[in-house]
Amino acid sequence: MEREITVPFRRAARSWKNLLRKYIVLFLGAFIASIGLEIFLVPNEIIDGGVVGLSIMAGAITGQEYGIFLVLLNLPFLYLGYKQIGKDFVIATTIAIVFLAIWTAYFKPVPQLTDDLFLAAIFGGIIDGIGVGMIMRAGASLDGTEIVAIIADKKTVYSVGEVVMFINLFIFAAAGFLFDWEQAMYSVVAYFVISKTIDIVLKGMEESYSVMIVTKTPDEIGQALMNELGRGITILYGEGGYKKEQRKVLYAVVTRLEVQQVKEIVLDYDETAFVTINQVHDIVGGRFKKSGH
Repeated sequence: MEREITVPFRRAARSWKNLLRKYIVLFLGAFIASIGLEIFLVPNEIIDGGVVGLSIMAGAITGQEYGIFLVLLNLPFLYLGYKQIGKDFVIATTIAIVFLAIWTAYFKPVPQLTDDLFLAAIFGGIIDGIGVGMIMRAGASLDGTEIVAIIADKKTVYSVGEVVMFINLFIFAAAGFLFDWEQAMYSVVAYFVISKTIDIVLKGMEESYSVMIVTKTPDEIGQALMNELGRGITILYGEGGYKKEQRKVLYAVVTRLEVQQVKEIVLDYDETAFVTINQVHDIVGGRFKKSGH
């Protein structure tokens, strides 16, 4: 009886802890992104893509804080996201947008660090990308156009990336007319840097790959992988589609630097083995660490 009472409390405590951690990440992510925007990009009239870029241009035209437009322009997209994606995503996204609007207003009086457009695009893009990546990793977004892209991805043949890029082409073109074509081109450079930095934050510097091996010598290869790489191996049980014979299938997760070594080990034991290798974007749980030999 005591265990039945304790488990829900533990689950509730864990849920609150995860929620607190999530909002701390959103807070820090918005803080970092605002540094990239206010100290590097915006003072040099270099914009980000999506609603952030539209907000920066709206602020330049009206003379108002663009954080206000960041909130207002995202409202219809947030409503759409609430209907199509889910409440949790929209709540987290709303909080991240409000945090960013507050931080950008806070950093507005801080002088820019450089007026070199190239340096501003590179360093501003890196810093902004780190902040945005942290927000996305926490399950939120700063850009309402991404909500449109997610919905379009579900209902059309176009991917999220294709839809976002299509929208941003018009935004960067508008920046060229509003500011200068040189600033517009540097905005594209900054956007590229931001995108690549987000990928690093989301996927990590050390890429991981899942490996699935169908072989006639599963025990020998599995033991060799554990001995030489120090990786745990999972054995799956499958059945051949043609001969209906039972066989063991090996599954492991390795780093990018270990992929070639896996191939060599497998071919040493079985030249007819069938190996599939896929990039892993995230790993939750388990112990993806090398064990001692």
